[in-house]
Amino acid sequence: MPEICQTGAPEALAGSVADLPNDFPADFIWGLATSAYQIEGATELDGRGPCIWDTFASKPGAIADGSSGAVACEHYQRLDSDLDLLQACGARAYRFSIAWPRVQPDGKGAWNEAGWAFYQRLLDGLAKRGIQAHLTLYHWDLPQALQDEGGWAARSTAQYFAAYAAQAGRRFGAQVASIATLNEPWVVATLGHESGIFAPGIKDRAIAMQVAHNLLLAHGLALQALRAQGGPALLGIVLNQAPVQPASDTLADRAKAQLEDGLLVRWYMDALFKGAYPADVLEHLGQDAPHTEAGDMALISAPLDFLGLNYYTRNLVSAQQAGAPDSSGSRRAAQYEVTDMGWEVYPQGLHTLLLRLARDWDTPPLYVTENGAAYADVLQQGRVHDVERCRYLQMHIGAMRQAMQDGADVRAYFAWSWMDNFEWAFGYSKRFGLVYVDYASQQRYLKDSAYWYRDWIMAQHQAALAA
Repeated sequence: MPEICQTGAPEALAGSVADLPNDFPADFIWGLATSAYQIEGATELDGRGPCIWDTFASKPGAIADGSSGAVACEHYQRLDSDLDLLQACGARAYRFSIAWPRVQPDGKGAWNEAGWAFYQRLLDGLAKRGIQAHLTLYHWDLPQALQDEGGWAARSTAQYFAAYAAQAGRRFGAQVASIATLNEPWVVATLGHESGIFAPGIKDRAIAMQVAHNLLLAHGLALQALRAQGGPALLGIVLNQAPVQPASDTLADRAKAQLEDGLLVRWYMDALFKGAYPADVLEHLGQDAPHTEAGDMALISAPLDFLGLNYYTRNLVSAQQAGAPDSSGSRRAAQYEVTDMGWEVYPQGLHTLLLRLARDWDTPPLYVTENGAAYADVLQQGRVHDVERCRYLQMHIGAMRQAMQDGADVRAYFAWSWMDNFEWAFGYSKRFGLVYVDYASQQRYLKDSAYWYRDWIMAQHQAALAA
């Protein structure tokens, strides 16, 4: 049985599921999402090698609370009970990532069979519980051995990643519904290599832009390797995206917003769907533009089966902002509620984004692969009454449904995150989970949002059966 410390739906939310339409397609995918480094722990068990986040977290001041992912949620040791918990949350699908250094400690060379066995147990457990598996190959935990050889700034890393992707495809391609090559390459490149606030902590714009290209090249090579194997899994990539809007109507703010849109949205969308980087961004970068080779853009722009989008808030930018981007990339407008991250609650931005992608690029079906909010949750007598998170999910699902009615082809929604976890440079100080984790005892408590989402998914299933 799952390690849940309370039962029963929250009375305060009774009837709230009825506030949203029950007309989603019967095959729409409803799920929850996590990533390996944020929940697994066990960083030194069963042959796992170190990753760049292990190294980064060891640097004084790198993580807000001085923590690391060494223990996290002990998911590696608690797999079976956690999967029972996932089932109790009502999830019909689960988006997770493989820790590359757990299955290949050096990022090349020998495979670690104990690591592969963990993910096989995970997939078997999901199948047993009737939960669809959605695999992400890279969610930021590059083997440190590859970083020592240049990391993503080295073109060779893209080749190593393709070999790893091929191995994962051979082992698991028939057991998962989808495979995403990368999660949020903008974050890896910009926060990891320009602002330096994420691993590996480099602060160099030219390196960051070369990393941005090499990540997309790695995606293209991995896609090629996976396609060569055939198999039923749908293949794609996951991008963090947002409407980028000027803080005012001044010419300077509009110009800044256009540039930031180019770096966040058009850089990746144009490369993937037009086979070229945006000319205005290349001009802006000048000598910091990445080196590319013949054939790179054809590989990068190979057809996808789906495009994953992670949306949290809009980016409101001003020409007065200086320096490299931070973790949100945005200012906030005073009239909107903000989360514990200081990010605006702006559901209309999801509607705007989905319609823009449908209008401006020839995209495959869209998956909302992450959407959620951090709040300062308080555990009281075994309960967490996170009304704000329930409202956040409700509003964003409503915005997504409106976008679908207006023409966006959206096929899936994954709430972020399944459980509280290691929130990167913020450590354990921010809670995004629908499940509360007491890190001292490792007990799990379903928040009101978990009950709300469970009831929502159940209502969709019942509506589909009645149709």
